[in-house]
Amino acid sequence: MNEKKRVLIVDDEPRYLRLLEANLLSNGYEVVKASSGAEALDLFSQDEFHLVLLDIMMPGMDGFTVCQRIREYSDVPIIMITALGDEAERVRGLDLGADDYLVKPFSATELLARARAVLRRAKNSQGALLRRKFRHGDLVIDFARAEVWRGDTLISLSATEYRLLLQFVHNAGRVLSAEELLTNVWGKEYSKDKEILWVTIARLRQKLEEDPHNPRHIVTRTGLGYLMPPLDEEP
Repeated sequence: MNEKKRVLIVDDEPRYLRLLEANLLSNGYEVVKASSGAEALDLFSQDEFHLVLLDIMMPGMDGFTVCQRIREYSDVPIIMITALGDEAERVRGLDLGADDYLVKPFSATELLARARAVLRRAKNSQGALLRRKFRHGDLVIDFARAEVWRGDTLISLSATEYRLLLQFVHNAGRVLSAEELLTNVWGKEYSKDKEILWVTIARLRQKLEEDPHNPRHIVTRTGLGYLMPPLDEEP
């Protein structure tokens, strides 16, 4: 292994943390440990990792939530670890963007083989070099912490408002139709319910814009939809 791969291992059971750490260290990996989902996201936001080994069943923030948060801004390989061996759990993890899974109890041989496999499949080690924050003028989105700031002020958003904002962030500079936003945020059954979109965008503008009537972050393109424009573009 020419370059040491940095691995974040996340598990609320100390014996599994020790087991994972011992096996990875003895095979040339660098290891950082977290015993909760919140701690994992905090560590992930501060450092660069090539692989995440993530337990599903943890108190508080579970592995599914951690996986979903990481996938909002990074394509780092993720292996989910479950004690359940339940197909529905494995499928859910894969649907959220996990690359593979391990079922407890597992052998050191299986652990290392799966780690090598997902690292090999990864496009390159730069996949873990993530964009931790997004800036748009005075607006800052901290992906790892799911926090939104306007200048020095922390903005409180509902889960739906945050998901809607992420649609604009991940598609900055592109016009998004009302139907596309409704489907992606609320679901296909809401694709024609434009009133709920209008109300939510109005709430977002009240919270994010210095002047909600002259928005800079979420602007309307009449007859087309909405977008987050490049900073040098006039709305």
